[in-house]
Amino acid sequence: MKNIGPKSRGWLAEIGIYTIQDLRNSGAVVAYKMLKERYPKKVSLNLLWGLEAAIRDMDWRELTEMDKEELMKKLV
Repeated sequence: MKNIGPKSRGWLAEIGIYTIQDLRNSGAVVAYKMLKERYPKKVSLNLLWGLEAAIRDMDWRELTEMDKEELMKKLV
């Protein structure tokens, strides 16, 4: 998966996400919340950006501020 390093892939596997399709099925926000609950001190918003960008098949730095704001709204 684009934007997702080995450590994050391991964390995703722990919650049953192995492929990009698995991630698309759960959604970036749901996956992020599950990982944040497991690893509250290790998981940052950069992971949320990376997950969303992976779903969109783009580099996480290409997400706009509006994209990030929409994701933040979904976290609440």
